[in-house]
Amino acid sequence: MERTLRLARLATFAYFGLNGFLMGVWVVHIPMVEDRAGVSHAVLGWLLLLLGGGAFAGMRLTGPLADRFGARVVVPLSAVLCSASLALPGLAEGAWTLGAALLVFGFGNGCLDVAMNTHAVQVERGYRRPVMSAFHAVFSVGGVLAALVGARTLSWDRSAAATLAGVGAAGLLVALLAAPALLRPEPAGSTGPAEGGPRPSDGTGTGTPARIWALAALALMLMLAEGVAGDWSVLALRDVLGAPAATAALAYGAFATAMTVGRLLTDRMAARFGPVAIVRHGALLAAIGLSAVVVSPWIPLALAGWAVFGMGLSGCVPQLFSAAGHADPEAAGANVSRVAGLGYLGMLAGPAVIGPLTHLVPLNVAFLLPVALCAVAAGAAGILRAEPRAAGGGESARRRAEVSEAAGPAD
Repeated sequence: MERTLRLARLATFAYFGLNGFLMGVWVVHIPMVEDRAGVSHAVLGWLLLLLGGGAFAGMRLTGPLADRFGARVVVPLSAVLCSASLALPGLAEGAWTLGAALLVFGFGNGCLDVAMNTHAVQVERGYRRPVMSAFHAVFSVGGVLAALVGARTLSWDRSAAATLAGVGAAGLLVALLAAPALLRPEPAGSTGPAEGGPRPSDGTGTGTPARIWALAALALMLMLAEGVAGDWSVLALRDVLGAPAATAALAYGAFATAMTVGRLLTDRMAARFGPVAIVRHGALLAAIGLSAVVVSPWIPLALAGWAVFGMGLSGCVPQLFSAAGHADPEAAGANVSRVAGLGYLGMLAGPAVIGPLTHLVPLNVAFLLPVALCAVAAGAAGILRAEPRAAGGGESARRRAEVSEAAGPAD
């Protein structure tokens, strides 16, 4: 059983890394795709909303499917869809075809996101200790590798269509090779991985517990704050502090590096101090880091602020995903999809919220909104302490509560 669990963990790492790699390769090739499709920056901005909308739809659909059929079935299928659809944007030759391609690719990405997180919760339940943040760290590493590979293929003057298709084909291979190592569905009332047994119902018939929506609200706030770094960190350093373009690019690099390192460290800290402490102190640290960015008159201090911001946020969202998955093992997929979906909407809302604020106040002052959201999340972190829903009653419910407390919430 220990070997089965180790192999399942390695397979989960593979899917997280694959997802990060696929998304990273797409981001690197956005300018080439835009040129081939012949669309303007403004039109591309609207079309990217279709990618987000497709991802949200995929998340909402996949959660209940994972509960019904098991992540062992849904994860590989989602990875195949995401990998195969990566080639579509590279083939688009107009706004309509690019929009359709992004909708399908976003849908595949959303399916894989929820499916692999649902399986990660099952693996974490088997280990009976936090392991979720490491999975998300590998996702970030996949994005870094994608940037390196993309830079190399671009230097070779490879077309976006050829590169995206080649990476998609490699993704199909990874998706199929890793599939046999995934865990089978857990029988009702179990607290660890099972070799077989029927999958329980998705548990949605009794309605969504208020605690799940509270976790989803926290995910929305924290992921909106996280999205601010990707959308505005470089612009803030350039426009507010007058940094050269090369120096301004270091702002997001500092954030992303700190977030990756933080995720590699979070599991051990969560095992020792608990998920409530991770979210409370992490969100507070993030608020302090971004506050330094707001008030800093110096480029080095602003860079340090972005790094502290990334370190603080690094472990928060994984804890929320894990808490949702452990709240009710029989509806883990549906609950993760709710938290991930609302959180993803928060990340999409970042540009829409911060942009209009810059018409009223300077960009760095607009960052006070995500600072406030981080502070609210820190104050509300106690929601992670709530006990999971007692689906089985009696001894079974007590044992689930013990396992969830030992494992802690994850992303």
